[in-house]
Amino acid sequence: MAPFTGKPGAELDALRAVTQDYLDGMIYVDEAKLRHAFHPKCLIVGHFRGRLEYDPLDDFIAAVKKEGGPTPGTPYYAEIVAIDIAGDTAVVKSTNDYLGTRFTDYLTMLKTGGRWVIVNKVFYAHDQ
Repeated sequence: MAPFTGKPGAELDALRAVTQDYLDGMIYVDEAKLRHAFHPKCLIVGHFRGRLEYDPLDDFIAAVKKEGGPTPGTPYYAEIVAIDIAGDTAVVKSTNDYLGTRFTDYLTMLKTGGRWVIVNKVFYAHDQ
């Protein structure tokens, strides 16, 4: 396992910032924020609208663009439920409302090149 290389508070802040970029990017359809938050080879996995999504980042971004979103700055519900860090790996569990559905997301992150990126997103869509 890689050694823990940062201060715990700074690492938590960095993980929260990546999560915020992901959420803002998805909700407000901001491709630059999504590409900053995710590793280019990540996968987005879960069941949505009767389909098993097992999609690469470009497909996820295309779907977000197709759905559209509110004006940036419009309030939305999202909450970080838990963060677990082990060396240069972490998992952030969050909940959010998107497209009229409550989601639970498990964002697996890796610290690489001095910054955290999402390498895998597994989600659960409630009430589908």
